[in-house]
Amino acid sequence: MDRTSPGSAEMEGRVAIVTGGARGIGRACVARFLSAGAAGVAIADRDLDVACEAARSLDPSEQRAWALEVDVTSRPEIEAAVRRVAERYGRIDALVNSAGIAGRQGAMETQSEEDLDRIWAVNVKGTYFACAAVHPHMARSGYGRIVNIASIAGKEGNPGLVPYSMTKAAVIGFTKAYAKEVATNGILVNSVAPAVIETEILRQVTDEVKRYMISKIPMGRVGRPEEAAELILFLSSERMSFSTGFCFDLSGGRATY
Repeated sequence: MDRTSPGSAEMEGRVAIVTGGARGIGRACVARFLSAGAAGVAIADRDLDVACEAARSLDPSEQRAWALEVDVTSRPEIEAAVRRVAERYGRIDALVNSAGIAGRQGAMETQSEEDLDRIWAVNVKGTYFACAAVHPHMARSGYGRIVNIASIAGKEGNPGLVPYSMTKAAVIGFTKAYAKEVATNGILVNSVAPAVIETEILRQVTDEVKRYMISKIPMGRVGRPEEAAELILFLSSERMSFSTGFCFDLSGGRATY
């Protein structure tokens, strides 16, 4: 199979882990990876019931889609989940870090230390822990594709979402640094910066914040999870071969730099 052809099964025989894979962009990635021939996709999510529903819906045999209960803020839980995936499928080729929260909205000075600790733990430490857990497996095979879901807020900042913007900027910075460490090991690490995507996390922000974000998009609409999944599929496949450490925008024209 020629995996360089746009019409080919880009993930044929590959095994991927998608954190936050039960909903939104994560679930869309699971669906797209399966349709692209993945041998296995682990849906690593804190909500096991929803993850199981996603696995059954996307793969009735539940052999290729596998739900795993994982709290990304716990390094031991992530490490255990990665070991289970490697034992079941014999390899780990791709990781999509989609687990994330918007956190509490409001002026910067109203945010508590607990608010900051929670959003940092999910959005930043969770991404770091997952990458660290898959690293030995990818290093041994000399191949890996990692996609970290950042946000346009991490590049431009959104008022009322200072902690969220801060954590997504950290994800972009982490991606750039980690990518340079593994650039000669066959592991490519990139990030994606979506603008507003129609997912459950959008319901975590106020109408005022939502209107502000959409007003910045020249296309005048929100994006769809399936649109994000197409870009992430490319970044997670062998077709991506000479770009690492980059942040790809998915913003309906908001980012043009």
